[in-house]
Amino acid sequence: MSERESMPYDVVIVGAGPAGLSAAIRLKQLAAEKEAEVSVCVLEKGSEVGAHILSGAVIDPRSLDELLPNWREDGCPLAEVPVTQNIHWVLSRKGKFNLPHLWTPPFLHNKGTYTGSLGNLCRWLAGKAEELGVEIFPGFAAAEILFNEDGSVKGVATGDMGVARDGTRKPDYQPGLELHAKYTFFSEGCRGHLSKELMRIFDLRADCDPQSYGLGIKELWDIDPALHEPGKVIHTQGWPLSESETNGGGWIYHQANGQVSLGLVTWLNYSNPHVFPFAEMQRWKTHPEIAALLKGGKRVSYGARAISDGGLQSIPKLVFPGGALIGDSAGFLNVPRIKGTHTSMKSGMMAAEAAVDAILSQRQSDELTAYPAAFEASWVKKELSIVRNVAPLVKKFGDFMGSGIAGIAMWMEYIGLKWPFTMKQHADHDTLWRKDMVKKIDYPKPDGVLTFDRLSSVFLSNTNHEEDQPIHLTLKDPDIPVTYDLPLYDEPAQRYCPAGVYEIVGEETGDPKFVINAQNCVHCKTCDIKDPTQNINWVVPEGGGGPNYPNM
Repeated sequence: MSERESMPYDVVIVGAGPAGLSAAIRLKQLAAEKEAEVSVCVLEKGSEVGAHILSGAVIDPRSLDELLPNWREDGCPLAEVPVTQNIHWVLSRKGKFNLPHLWTPPFLHNKGTYTGSLGNLCRWLAGKAEELGVEIFPGFAAAEILFNEDGSVKGVATGDMGVARDGTRKPDYQPGLELHAKYTFFSEGCRGHLSKELMRIFDLRADCDPQSYGLGIKELWDIDPALHEPGKVIHTQGWPLSESETNGGGWIYHQANGQVSLGLVTWLNYSNPHVFPFAEMQRWKTHPEIAALLKGGKRVSYGARAISDGGLQSIPKLVFPGGALIGDSAGFLNVPRIKGTHTSMKSGMMAAEAAVDAILSQRQSDELTAYPAAFEASWVKKELSIVRNVAPLVKKFGDFMGSGIAGIAMWMEYIGLKWPFTMKQHADHDTLWRKDMVKKIDYPKPDGVLTFDRLSSVFLSNTNHEEDQPIHLTLKDPDIPVTYDLPLYDEPAQRYCPAGVYEIVGEETGDPKFVINAQNCVHCKTCDIKDPTQNINWVVPEGGGGPNYPNM
C-alpha cells in the first residue's frame, strides 16, 4: 500500500504559468455560470507563483480581455505601461539600420500591447484564481504521472521531500502527494519533463514536426532616468549572432519604475559548437547604441529560459485519455511577433471549456476532443498559420535573405494569398557540426560593469536548491560527455548552459571529467534540448528549488 496520501479533484493543472492560471480561472467561471461545482487544483514547482516565470515581455491583451475584461481597472500590473513606440534595428558591429514600419505587416507593430513583468501578471492571475476558489500549491513539483488501469491519466504525484543525494531518506523526509483528477492539464512551459513523457507514451508527436527552440537570456536594468522612455519597445537582429551565422535577435523594453528589460534569444538550431549564447548576449550589450542606454545604469536581475518556436507545424496532438497539453508545453509561440502569452492563455481557456462540458456530462478520463476542435476553429490557429513559414525560411536562407523572404510571405498571408505549402521544422540537437569543421569563437572577458560572467549572473537570479538531494540533471550514459561530446564537439554543454551547470575539469592533465553543478540550474531546459546525443534528461528537483525571479 502506498504511503502517499491522495486528494481528488475534477481538474488538476501542472504549472502556474499564464496558460495554467487562465485554465483555472475559466474552469471556475464556467462552473459558476452553469451553477455547478468544479474543483480545481494548480501545482507550481517554484517557491511562489511567478518565481520561475521569465519573459521579455510585450503582451497582446486579447486573451486577457476575453478572460477578465475589467483587468485594466482591477489592479493588474500589466496595465501600467502600454507600448508607445515600436522600433526594429538591424545591427552591424558599430551601426544600425531602422527597419521602416511600412516594410512589416500591421500585426508586427505592437499596437494595443503592454510591456511589463510576466511573473507579476501571473501573481495577479493567481489572486484572481484563488478568489474563485482555485487551490494553488506553490513549492510542489509534479514529478510523476499516475495512470488508471485502462492506461488513461489519473493525475500526478508530487516529488518526495527530504531525499538525500544517495537516495536515502533524511530525518525530514516527507512522501509525495497524489492528486487524482478527472482531467489533468499539463502547463509546464517549454520542454516540461512530464509533457515529454506524455508525448512519448501516447505518441502525440506522430503527425507533427519536431519542436524547435530558442534560448532567451534576460537582464533587468535600472537606467538613467533621462534615458528612460516608458512604453518604448525595440527589437534587434543581426550582430553579434550574424558573425557565426546563428539566428535570433534581441529586445529592449522600457518598463515601469525606470527599468529596462533587455536580452537576446539565440535559436538553438546553430551549427557551430563553439557558440556561447550567454557570451553572445553580453557581447550584444557592447553595441554602441545599447551601451549608451545602459551607461550609468545598474543590472538588478538575470534569468534564462528556452522557448518553443516551432510554430504551427510543431504543435503535437493536444489531448490524450485523461488530460491535455496547454501553453508552451504544446508550443503556441508566434515567432515573428515574439509573443506566446496570449496564445498560451487562450489554449488554457479552450481546454477548460472542453473539460467543463465533459465533467457536467458525467464524463472523465477520456479525450477532450472539443479542445483540439476549438483550436482548429480559433484565432490562435489563424494567427499561427499566417506566420508558419517565417522561422523555417530564416533558418534555410539565413538571417538577411531569409528575413526578406519571410516578410514577403507574411504580407501575402496577411492579405489572403495563402502559400500552398508549409515548411518543415527540424530537431535542434541534430544541427551541430564537428569542432574541427568550424571556426572557434573568441569571446571578450567580462568587464563587471556592462558585461558579466555566469556565476555572478546566477547569483542575481536568486537560484537555490537543497544541496543534498538527487541530481535532477540525469545522464543516460555517464561516459558520453567525455568519450563522445568532448572530442567531437568540445562538449557544448560547457557553453550552451546559461548558468554554468556543466564543466569539464582535468583536461589539462589528460584526465577529463564531466562535472554537473546542479545547484546553479535556472530550469531553462537547454541541456535537455541541445545535447547532441540527447543524453541529458532534465527532471524536476525538490519542490521550491530553482530561481526566484522577483520581477521578471
